[in-house]
Amino acid sequence: MKPTAHDIDRLLPQTQCERCGYAGCRPYAEAIARGEADINRCPPGGDTAIAALAELTGRDPKPLDPACGETLTPTVAVIDEDTCIGCTRCIQACPVDAIVGAAKLMHTVIAAECTGCELCLPPCPVDCIDMVPAKARTAAAGEPAADDAIEALRRRHVPPADRQAADHARHRVEARAARLTAEHAARENRRRDNQIARTAAARRSEIKAMVAEVRARRGKDRA
Repeated sequence: MKPTAHDIDRLLPQTQCERCGYAGCRPYAEAIARGEADINRCPPGGDTAIAALAELTGRDPKPLDPACGETLTPTVAVIDEDTCIGCTRCIQACPVDAIVGAAKLMHTVIAAECTGCELCLPPCPVDCIDMVPAKARTAAAGEPAADDAIEALRRRHVPPADRQAADHARHRVEARAARLTAEHAARENRRRDNQIARTAAARRSEIKAMVAEVRARRGKDRA
């Protein structure tokens, strides 16, 4: 059976770095599923991801595509809080909501949530963000048995701590997408309500003007 984008996405590290040439892990997975992308374009996953994807898709493993960069080791972003100007651009760029702060106030990175994607670096106008090696990952105890073939495949190729980190990052990506969708819907509702209110106000003004005009004519007729 041809693997689905969902199956492929489960084998990716969920760094969301876009080095593969796609806007995140899920779009890359969808491109692989469509046969439009090769399986060797994920620097954070490196040989581990390539081997897992090769087994899933039935394709031959191959070295990481050098056009996508070299195999990456886990890193996290650190903000120089004395230099940060509170522009919020890094917050908007973070795919997992790992940066907290507010406009014109200091920002900081939640290290445990940062995937090391580096997407926060380009928009920073004062170059106050550095990437540092991440602490060694440790797997939570009591991992349940694999409940499907994809999970079994993951466990053959991906260390437990990396699997758990990827699952957590995927949940963060999905939660951010849901938040952005809800915020967009709220903005659209406010825009619609404001438009309705403006239309109603304009109609009231129009009626008021019409009434005033009629009264003025009647006043002239009586005179």
